[in-house]
Amino acid sequence: MNHLAPLTTKLISNHIRILLTEREMTILHLISHEYSDKQIANELFLSHHTIHTHRKNLMSKLDVTKSTGLVRRGFELGFLE
Repeated sequence: MNHLAPLTTKLISNHIRILLTEREMTILHLISHEYSDKQIANELFLSHHTIHTHRKNLMSKLDVTKSTGLVRRGFELGFLE
């Protein structure tokens, strides 16, 4: 039985891949629709602290410092359409 979450992978160079979990993809999508951490938490039935941690992880993975950067990089890398 495979208990690993599905991953979305984007190759950004010959040596660099960015992996996002299904949950991170969902949160990135909601951020792109201007949901706050609290709204995302309510939508996904999770703690806003958990959402904050996911947001920090996304920012680290996409190498940005603000939510607007998350959305921009999400589109640039093809995670968002």
